[in-house]
Amino acid sequence: MSLDIWLTARITTEVHELNITHNLGKMASAVILNEAGLTLYDVMWRPDEHEFTQAKHIYKWLKRGLKLLKADPDKYKAFNPENEWGDYYGLVRVVELYTEACKRWRTAKIHISR
Repeated sequence: MSLDIWLTARITTEVHELNITHNLGKMASAVILNEAGLTLYDVMWRPDEHEFTQAKHIYKWLKRGLKLLKADPDKYKAFNPENEWGDYYGLVRVVELYTEACKRWRTAKIHISR
């Protein structure tokens, strides 16, 4: 006879953090990802409204958004905020970092604060 003891815990750890100005929301809204009208704004600012709860749910959309942004810089630079808080290059960089993080941490839960 013996005594077996286990202590288990589900530990939540932040694996990546990003911050981006709301001033780039219009630019992100102009990046249309599919025929249904899903935008980069939807994916980044409103994942909860589209049932995107894990990184793996948005990875392909971020990857597509990044491709679209890079394919037509002038189109998206036209949305640079007049107050100069944020710009095209900042959005591209954040989308790059977010895409990389979602690829690495596919099962990570998405948490946002608007």
